[in-house]
Amino acid sequence: MECYLMNRDKKVFRLEYNDILSGFDKIYEIYDISFAPLIVSAAKENSNLVLKELNKWFRNRGIPSWRDDLERLLYRLNVDTTDELLNKAYGLSLSDQYWVKPVSKNITHDDINFFDHEFNSADFANATFINDSVKLENINLMTPNNTTDGMLKKSWIIEMENRILVKGGYKNSTQQPLNEFLASLICERLGFDHVKYQIDVINGKLVSKCNCFITKNTELIGAHNVFSGYKRQNPLEDYEYFIHILQKNGIKNPREKIENMLLLDYIIRNVDRHLNNFGIIRDVNTLKWLDIAPIFDNGQSMEILDSTQNSIIVEESGKFFYDVVPFNWLLTVIKDMSRFDFTKLNGIVEIWEETLKRYQYASGMTDEKIYRLCYLLNNRIENLQNLYPNNIEEVRSSKKIL
Repeated sequence: MECYLMNRDKKVFRLEYNDILSGFDKIYEIYDISFAPLIVSAAKENSNLVLKELNKWFRNRGIPSWRDDLERLLYRLNVDTTDELLNKAYGLSLSDQYWVKPVSKNITHDDINFFDHEFNSADFANATFINDSVKLENINLMTPNNTTDGMLKKSWIIEMENRILVKGGYKNSTQQPLNEFLASLICERLGFDHVKYQIDVINGKLVSKCNCFITKNTELIGAHNVFSGYKRQNPLEDYEYFIHILQKNGIKNPREKIENMLLLDYIIRNVDRHLNNFGIIRDVNTLKWLDIAPIFDNGQSMEILDSTQNSIIVEESGKFFYDVVPFNWLLTVIKDMSRFDFTKLNGIVEIWEETLKRYQYASGMTDEKIYRLCYLLNNRIENLQNLYPNNIEEVRSSKKIL
């Protein structure tokens, strides 16, 4: 099929799409590569590399092979592989504005995008969250759910005209949605820009819900793509390079915003801050870098590996760009701890405990595990308040000076 890769209504490439291979065979014409996905436009000096990166990017925007309970999902959707879904809805997404337009069709982005137009969210949500193995008949695959990455069960739905992402736990775990709620609560208290997560129960299983934070004029670009062409150095140099690129492209206060994310990861013991769950937001019309994306995707946190009567065994390391580092090391990266008022975290442990108990009927958590999770959180907060006891006075003094 001859087609265009579009960014909204801007032609980027004219290509040949291979339905069998679910990828692009050939680039016939390049119109404006600057409007291509960032990782593709970075390869503009090498035409062979452009096609390679384009196919890699296109396949990576689909459901990954490691999605939880993928085999049952595909069976219920009546497809053999996730690649088959990539072009079912013109390749549209709720994370960016790229789409595949057949040369033979006279349509525009405004005609079909999922930010303005409704889609059948029930079929995919049922296939994802209802635990049976019955093929769905006449399922409508004109949906943004064909282009959702990540390992957790998830589905876009529409509630009160809002585009809502629903995410479950991983395999038999029910904790990820609860962790997302905790992260939201901490960010709200400390004033961090973040995606707000709420807890719900679907088919007896805990899920988290959050609003889409991308509009039809913006796109989310993962940090991995920002590093395109960069040769890895060491943790601090990689970090400083990232800050430099953000500053160079006009992002305001990037260091503080990344530090906020690192502090949150320390508090909740987030083990999975990989380069695709933070990044930047870009205007697709002007290509201007607008801001760092609000903090999102915090579910892999507060993990208890094992416990005895007298001790709790936890993972003591998290991710820092390309490396794994001790959680305590994250605090050394933050240049000015005095800007945080840790007394604002008072009372959070009690709210966390009440939330864990409220949803205990769905999570199946024992009272002992709830106690230990609250202990871990309280330990983190007390540690920060003991390490930085003068923060409240310093924060108040700075406000008086201003």
